Amino acid sequence: MKKLILVRHAKSDWPEETEDFDRPLADKGLKDAMNMSRFMKSNDISIDYFVSSPAVRALNTCKIFNQAYQLTISTEDKLYNPSERNFESVIYDLDDSVSSVAFFSHNNGISNFANSISEDIFHFPTCGVAGFEIDCNSWSEFDGAKKKLLFFYEPGKI
Repeated sequence: MKKLILVRHAKSDWPEETEDFDRPLADKGLKDAMNMSRFMKSNDISIDYFVSSPAVRALNTCKIFNQAYQLTISTEDKLYNPSERNFESVIYDLDDSVSSVAFFSHNNGISNFANSISEDIFHFPTCGVAGFEIDCNSWSEFDGAKKKLLFFYEPGKI
């Protein structure tokens, strides 16, 4: 069994003359990311590896989560403005020694991808987190594997 956790970046700000890629987290986003990461860690949600979009708001969300988890972080350009296929491509590149991975990414791609692998239709709020159990031994088996939603957390409801 593998576990895939999808995390939408926390609430961001959009200061004047700032490119989309360079948008920082808003104060609310910083607080939500700290609360969500602590909630997940205190509820024994295990994660082996973090992969983040390199965009500032996603990577900073990932770094805040990493204060609780202390893991290796890698960035992947395919998780910035992603399509469903982008997520699958990143999954197929994962080493099979990783049993539980968290991806930090953006809407609409992250919502669309989550809905493509789950019958539970939902829209990710900022800093929303969905966890899926993937019935496979190798990430290369992802497409044909049975997928089950384990949890969906929203920052305002934890």
